Amino acid sequence: MKPFCFCLLFLSICYKSFAQESSFKTQNIFIITVDGFRWQEIYTGADPALIDNTRFVADTSLLRQLYWDTDPTIRRKKLMPFFWDVIAEKGQLYGNRLLDNKVNVKNLYKISYPGYNEILTGYTDPGIILNIPRNNKNINVLEYLNDKKEWHDKVVAFSSWNVFPYILNTDRSKLSTNSGYKAIADEEDDTAFQLINKMQESVIHKTHTRYDWLTFLSAREYIDEHHPKIVLIGLGETDEFAHQGRYDMYLQQATAIDKMIADLWYFVQTNSFYKDKTTFIITTDHGRGNKTSSWSNHHLLVRGSGETWIAMLGPDIEPMGEMKNEQQIYQKQLAATITMFLGQKFETGHHIGKAISLPVSLGNLNSSAMSK
Repeated sequence: MKPFCFCLLFLSICYKSFAQESSFKTQNIFIITVDGFRWQEIYTGADPALIDNTRFVADTSLLRQLYWDTDPTIRRKKLMPFFWDVIAEKGQLYGNRLLDNKVNVKNLYKISYPGYNEILTGYTDPGIILNIPRNNKNINVLEYLNDKKEWHDKVVAFSSWNVFPYILNTDRSKLSTNSGYKAIADEEDDTAFQLINKMQESVIHKTHTRYDWLTFLSAREYIDEHHPKIVLIGLGETDEFAHQGRYDMYLQQATAIDKMIADLWYFVQTNSFYKDKTTFIITTDHGRGNKTSSWSNHHLLVRGSGETWIAMLGPDIEPMGEMKNEQQIYQKQLAATITMFLGQKFETGHHIGKAISLPVSLGNLNSSAMSK
């Protein structure tokens, strides 16, 4: 019995520390956020309590044709094929609470600004309460990396929501950002950027959140032209459609975002600058209500608002797919995890959540032991 217990202890220690002690292959990080997208849809697909509800769906018959099956594993693949055909085979997915694998926000408020602050600074600032355009006093991980010689001027952020420049405090950080319907500057000779700018100008009813396709196309073109090493892409229309009570559009936007991520991964893996050297970290800023009456909302008093998820794909991510072990992760751990992949330790004036302990396969452990 004692040898068995010793083996369990050894594996536990390896699980917690092996990845942090290893030499990482990652040279580039892409952080992709899907605003307010629930773990329920990630892991079980279209919600049976919502897909037939005419209060939230304009054409229930058509939506069922697109997304329904009695098997939740088939439903989720219909909704997000890249997640379940590629990330589930080559990466890791955290946050299926049906398996007691939990990801949560640590901040109290469970809305966007506090959520993005937590992800990017590793700190749950109790003073950030509202989604208002006010400069963030906390140092963020993009700013930290941009101040390093290796990544200076190779860090960029694109977002649909126009508050991101304040979250990143571009007045202080001097980060290169493009948010909301801001035109892409300094690219006068690039025909693609000119077309994107014209498309943005032609949008009649502009809101605080740009169409995600415009955000993605802007980011995709910039990545192709300039090869940044650290990229943040913040997509926002899932949250917008949810607040409008449009479950049908919420699902369709999730599928569109899945396609965007698939397109970006294909580009990365067919580009010599990025191929096999780039890690994707995909997550959300907050959850949503977990009932039919509350799914469209999220805040301090709505149960389920703090429940989130994380997906990771890259050369240092063991292909373990859906994580099925009992576990608790917090969004505040992502900032330190990002720098860990790059062989750095994120340090600043405020407390930072520790990096996520990445699991490794027994095969990796065995090969590592033999090589030492």
